Amino acid sequence: MDRYTENMTNNQNTPEPLRIVAPLAGIWRRTMPQDSPVSQGDVVGYVEAIKLDAAVVAPAAGTAHYLLNDDFVNVDGGDPLAEIQ
Repeated sequence: MDRYTENMTNNQNTPEPLRIVAPLAGIWRRTMPQDSPVSQGDVVGYVEAIKLDAAVVAPAAGTAHYLLNDDFVNVDGGDPLAEIQ
């Protein structure tokens, strides 16, 4: 059963959240409060590594729900940081 059919079978009409992951290893910090509305391209945080700040942007409009609620946390590349719903 594909995802579309499974969602229709379960009466789930809401799309799955878009997961945002760390682009590289470094220190994570948020730029807005939990559950803030965002537009596509908004910066939701930064990962800092060796004096380089990598902006983490929203891939779509929605509400940013942070999976890491603390700032200045060590993350690895690919670690989940937030979801957009």
